[in-house]
Amino acid sequence: MQNEHTPMGEGAANAVDAVVEKAQELGSAVAEKATQVGQAAAEKAATVATNVKDAAVQRAVQVKDAVVKQATAAGQAVAKRAAAVKKAVKKAVAAKKAAPKPAAKKAAKKAKPAKKAAKKAVKKAAKKVARKAKTAKKAVKKAAKKVVRKAKTAKKAVKKGAKKKTAKKAARKKGRRTTLRSSSGKKLYAVRDAKGHFKDIQTYKRAHSMDMRRKSKAEKSKK
Repeated sequence: MQNEHTPMGEGAANAVDAVVEKAQELGSAVAEKATQVGQAAAEKAATVATNVKDAAVQRAVQVKDAVVKQATAAGQAVAKRAAAVKKAVKKAVAAKKAAPKPAAKKAAKKAKPAKKAAKKAVKKAAKKVARKAKTAKKAVKKAAKKVVRKAKTAKKAVKKGAKKKTAKKAARKKGRRTTLRSSSGKKLYAVRDAKGHFKDIQTYKRAHSMDMRRKSKAEKSKK
C-alpha cells in the first residue's frame, strides 16, 4: 500500500507488500491460536462442572443411604417394643378373663402403668427417629449447598481465567506500527489495525509530530 503523502520507489513497495503478507499470516495464526485457547477453556469448564456435579450426587446418595439405614433401625426397634407391649397387654387380658374379678382388677391395675410406660417409650422412640431424620435432612441440604457453592466458585474461576486470557490476547491485538525505510533512506511507519492488516504508511516526521500532540493518561491526570 502506498500513502499519498510519501513518495516511494518500487523496492519500497515490494518490501511493504512482503510485510503486509507476513502480517496477514501472523494475524491468521494469532486468531487460530485464540480460537484454540477459547475451546480449551470451554472444555476445562465443562470437565470441572461435571466432576463437581458427580461428587455432589455421590455425597447426597451416601447421606441418603445413612439416613434410611438409621430410620429403618429405629423403626425396627419401635416395632419390636410395640410387639412386646401388645403381647403383655394380651397376657394381661387373658389373665383377667381367667382369674376371678378381684384378681382381674388387680392385674388390670398392674397392667396400666406398663401400658403407659410402653406408650411413652414408643412416643419417645418415634420423636428420636424424627429428630435424627430431620438432622440428617439438614445435613444433606447443607452438603448439597456446599457442593453447589464449590461448583459455582470453580466455574467462576474457570470463566475468570478464560476472560484474562482473552483480555491478554485482545491487548496484544491492538494496532501497532512497523518501522521501514524508503528507497531514499527515510524512516517510515507501517500502521496496522487490530487484525494485523496494514492500513497506512506514515513518515517518521509526520508520525512523531502526531505523537507529540497526543497526551498520555498520566499527563492528563496531572492536570
